[in-house]
Amino acid sequence: MKIIICLKQVPDTRNVRLDPKTNTMSREGVESIMNPYDRHALEEGVSLAAQYGGTVTALSMGPPQAAEMLKEAIACGADQGVLISDRAFAGADTLATTYTLANAVLALGAADLIICGKQAIDGDTAQVGPGLARRLDLAYASCISKIHEVRNDCLLARRMMDDGYDELEITLPALLTVVREINEPRIPSLKGKMNARKAVIKTFNAADIGADTALLGLAGSPTRVARVFAPEVRGERAMLEGTVIEQVKELAAKLEAII
Repeated sequence: MKIIICLKQVPDTRNVRLDPKTNTMSREGVESIMNPYDRHALEEGVSLAAQYGGTVTALSMGPPQAAEMLKEAIACGADQGVLISDRAFAGADTLATTYTLANAVLALGAADLIICGKQAIDGDTAQVGPGLARRLDLAYASCISKIHEVRNDCLLARRMMDDGYDELEITLPALLTVVREINEPRIPSLKGKMNARKAVIKTFNAADIGADTALLGLAGSPTRVARVFAPEVRGERAMLEGTVIEQVKELAAKLEAII
């Protein structure tokens, strides 16, 4: 079974600050880490390959320094790391990102199973997994909390829902996004760290994956982040008194005045 795990290097949001002058994220002194949800995706892929046989490729789109994250993935059990990096990718929204990733997957010869984290902790859109599945025309399921079994042409999995869970049979090839509850990521072994140190990360640019530059980065992104800001802390509050009906009427009047 050929498994591809999509990883993203993100700033550690516990230490992220906003510059009050520019209203942009200040990355100075902020450590970059593997997206936590992706860490669970990696663990699941490595576990499935060990149980059913197969290979695990860790794939990431990012700047050159993301190669270190891919070496970390190899230390955790991935067979190889592939980085797609090009200045043309800069500023990509989720549409341009899924286009780039889809081309990279096809350049690698496709896969039986692609696993992504549910979402990235920096953008929080949860759009890349579904978008990638759509571009590759794959069966898709989100918020997977357990994979019960993999068969020749399908897998059985549990999907977390707000009010319980669904049990699914998903035809392969497929793409899944996973939640934290699916597993406990391993700590790299000494042997894994030694393998990672010797590993050579394959790097592809836009031309290597046959991408149309008009569909990459800012040029291929119909959505833009206009401004990032921290909301002002306001201490205003009001207590509504009277019957429930009277309070509702007063609240409606106040909301109407604001609108």
